[in-house]
Amino acid sequence: MPSGERRAGGRGAAFLFVLAMAATLLALLLPDPGLRIAALSSAGALGAMGLGWAVIAIVQASRRRGLRALAVAIMENDPGYCFFADESGRLLHVNRAAQDRFAPGSSQTLSELLRAIFANAEGVVFRLQQKSLAGEPVFEDITSHAEGFRVHVRRLPHGLLLWRLEPEAIRRGATRRSDHPTLTTGRNGAILYMNADARALLGGRVRNLSEVITDMPLRPGGVHLLAADGGAPRRVLVHASDIGAGRQEIVLSRIEADGPDNGAEGGFDTLPVPLVKVSSDGTVLRANPQARRLLDLAEDKDANLADYMEGLGRALHSWLEDAAEGRGQHKSEFLRLTRPDREVFVQVTLNRIVEDGTPALIAVLNDATELKTLEAQFVQSQKMQAIGQLAGGVAHDFNNLLTAISGHCDLLLLRHDQGDPDYGDLVQINQNANRAAALVGQLLAFSRKQTMRPEILDLRDTLSDLTHLLNRLVGEKVRLTLRHDPILPPVRGDRRQLEQVMMNLVVNARDAMPEGGEIVIETERRVLRERLARDRAVVPPGTYVCVRVSDEGIGIPPDKLQKVFEPFFTTKNTGEGTGLGLSTVYGIVKQSGGYVFVDSVLGQGTCFTLFFPAHEKQASAEVAVRQEQARKLPEKGSGVVLLVEDEAPVRAFAARALRLRGYTVIEAETAEEALAMLDDDGMAVDVFVTDVVMPGMDGPTWVRKARLTRPDVRVVFVSGYAEDAFGEGREAIPNSVFLPKPFSLSELTETVHSQLN
Repeated sequence: MPSGERRAGGRGAAFLFVLAMAATLLALLLPDPGLRIAALSSAGALGAMGLGWAVIAIVQASRRRGLRALAVAIMENDPGYCFFADESGRLLHVNRAAQDRFAPGSSQTLSELLRAIFANAEGVVFRLQQKSLAGEPVFEDITSHAEGFRVHVRRLPHGLLLWRLEPEAIRRGATRRSDHPTLTTGRNGAILYMNADARALLGGRVRNLSEVITDMPLRPGGVHLLAADGGAPRRVLVHASDIGAGRQEIVLSRIEADGPDNGAEGGFDTLPVPLVKVSSDGTVLRANPQARRLLDLAEDKDANLADYMEGLGRALHSWLEDAAEGRGQHKSEFLRLTRPDREVFVQVTLNRIVEDGTPALIAVLNDATELKTLEAQFVQSQKMQAIGQLAGGVAHDFNNLLTAISGHCDLLLLRHDQGDPDYGDLVQINQNANRAAALVGQLLAFSRKQTMRPEILDLRDTLSDLTHLLNRLVGEKVRLTLRHDPILPPVRGDRRQLEQVMMNLVVNARDAMPEGGEIVIETERRVLRERLARDRAVVPPGTYVCVRVSDEGIGIPPDKLQKVFEPFFTTKNTGEGTGLGLSTVYGIVKQSGGYVFVDSVLGQGTCFTLFFPAHEKQASAEVAVRQEQARKLPEKGSGVVLLVEDEAPVRAFAARALRLRGYTVIEAETAEEALAMLDDDGMAVDVFVTDVVMPGMDGPTWVRKARLTRPDVRVVFVSGYAEDAFGEGREAIPNSVFLPKPFSLSELTETVHSQLN
């Protein structure tokens, strides 16, 4: 509590004591015994109240002192700038980092102190102090003329406030380097901030980096010539790191002696940059503590740099020899460390020195793991997108071929009965065409262009219905165990596709256990309070249905773990798998709005974890999926069909199939040809059957034009792509349905019949 409140508490207790004494004197003067007793009672009550007030004031003061002592202890060694103040802005305590940076006077307020970094310090303090009245901690990112800060304010009891200023360099993970000449530069090399060491080294305030670095452009990790304080240029080792908003933090390490024959030993062990001195054959001569931690290098171990790095594309010793001879020493290279615990990439810059006539190298290391991770994510995204587009295009062409093959096979089957010698061959053709169609469906699933028929599902029921088939798939050596969460919410997805996901995962688990074992399928309701980031994916907060499929198999090697979802990648022997199983799983899960992750330990097993967004709405509120009533279609139909299909074999099959059912068919190869035919007002058409993707004008476009003069004609769209390939266009075309390729003779004729009736 501020001192004003403490004084008010003391004055209140003293006032009550004075009243108690006055009441006592009055009781002694009163002649009536009854009045005397009443006055004495009042005096006792006032005295007790005063005593209680005094005790409360003492307890509160003790609590305030304890709270202040605790806050001071917490903030004292904080690397940020911490201030303990009251509501008036009077400073009660300043931590060590703030003392070094601001050197506050005894009577300065917080606003006066912050004028050194903020142009409107009073406004900043007042605004954040008002925000903190709600009782919650508040923060705000503020950019000053020199650097950026995140300002935190926490309101404590008794009107106290804890302020913390976190410099942007600290917040982004950079190490404070107050013991080395440090600069903050903006765009075009403008110097925004210099610490005391930098001003001493450069002889005062400097406006631009080019005024003191004579051999620009800047090479992070390189040795530069520094023209400082009007003297001869001297050599410095430069380390630069981005701190955001186009700014860089630059640390200059003095090299003790100028000249090519002297080593860069100044600040070697104290500079907070990983440094390694190596000979031309890669032998590690010296490494500072930062480098030893990064490389996991023991202090007393003889080591060679080639034992800790890889991925250059050529022999590491050859690169070092070239640098020792003065060739390409300033060109940075990205290498991967051979650490067994985690994957680390470093950017290595070599600088040549000469000691006792023998060349050596100073290797400056920068941790580039985050950069390489982002690069890998981008490359993976580009690769998966390209493969997805290729898969979708190939699937479209195959669907056209399979439509023609299976369609003409259906036509032949109409003319043959089971007693015909050719009937078995035709059935084999038809079955293999269906198998090929299933394979194409896997390609479409991977490219996320498979037609979905979503419905509200309870995965417990779906898995229970699938259990019999899964038990047959795993065989006798493998046990299949299902464990369900009793309060599992429903999900929205395509039942057939989700069944395919589970079968693919179970088959892979079975193949990973040639000697047998147990496959466990678990479901649970999982609520994410915060976003889950892993494996280059981010799962937003929310409620999910989590499905885990785990086995006790041989496991997946770590170097192959990130490739398992790539199409045609397989660890099985030739002929044992297509490499499309897990890529299909990936495509279906992503198309369903979910996420899939894999964990594996060699020799112990693998676990696939699937996250599906929970469908929290009541199933009764959803529009029920309309179930078509089974009905026998007539042998013959009637009506005029305009068939527009650019693939001649598909057009020939579809036309023959429809004519066999009694329809009049008008054929067109392109949309333009179909529109030209419709210019004849005397030609009656009952239904359009058109491909979606064609050379020139596509299906939805020409249908919309035709509907301007023939608004009542119904439409059947057919395509080898997914239905959502033209979903936006379809919404504007009423009375239309979609028939995916490949389709059979009966599927085509039933769809046309349904549109006409």
